Amino acid sequence: MTAVEPKSSPPRGASDTAPLLELRNVYAAYGPFRAVFDVSLSIAPGSVVALLGSNGAGKTTIARIASGLLKPTRGQVFVDGVDVTGIRTFRLTRLGVTHAPEGRSVFASLTVEENLTLVFRQEAGRKGVQASLDRAFELFPRLGERRNQNAGSLSGGEQRMLSLARVMVHPPRLLIADELSLGLAPIVVDEVYRTLEKIRDSGTSLLIVEQHVHHALALADQVVVLTKGQVSFDGPADDLGDLAARLMPGVASDGQLVEPAAGVGILTPEPNGSADHPPT
Repeated sequence: MTAVEPKSSPPRGASDTAPLLELRNVYAAYGPFRAVFDVSLSIAPGSVVALLGSNGAGKTTIARIASGLLKPTRGQVFVDGVDVTGIRTFRLTRLGVTHAPEGRSVFASLTVEENLTLVFRQEAGRKGVQASLDRAFELFPRLGERRNQNAGSLSGGEQRMLSLARVMVHPPRLLIADELSLGLAPIVVDEVYRTLEKIRDSGTSLLIVEQHVHHALALADQVVVLTKGQVSFDGPADDLGDLAARLMPGVASDGQLVEPAAGVGILTPEPNGSADHPPT
């Protein structure tokens, strides 16, 4: 497979030595409920960071902050050393930061080829669509077999492949992969992670938000563990070792993070405001 260089549009004033993405002392809330507290993390160019924690620990909240979908109540977000706190998501995408959210994120009534064409036409122009389609179907032969099938009739795993194909043909500088394996059969999870390996090998940095701990640790260079909205571990994946069971007591024998007990949560009321939805 021929590697494709990630899309690269660093912000004006970018530093060559700064992390690709840095969250510095960020806090976030949903209405009156505080979700994450004083979280800092950084992702170096070409690296893979796994963001782990039990359900409700604040992982998806951090992913939303990193991609511009949620503005932190305190703290800063940097891309290449430039403060981009509060910048709109589409502007972060132009800087090479892409969020692949949990769920399948496809247009169910359109065919596989039509879903891909919508993205490729915007990214590569009308003349570049066919070459992009050819590459997508080379990378994901199963999608090529179903190119004229409505996306809504694909299996869950195939829909995730379709979501990844839209990203992988024109790789971003940073992919935020939010629970891509959620609800998938183990054999499909393996395939999703093989795809993430290809994305990494193309030069794209990864922030993996995951419940399949063993898969994430096998791919990650660095690990950040969230516990009740705060960082409880930040270091090389090899250093996590036996700390995993203590820091993430919900880890099951198959490497998945199980649901916390009823009534356990991290939401802390703020003095005023109204709740929108809880973090995950």
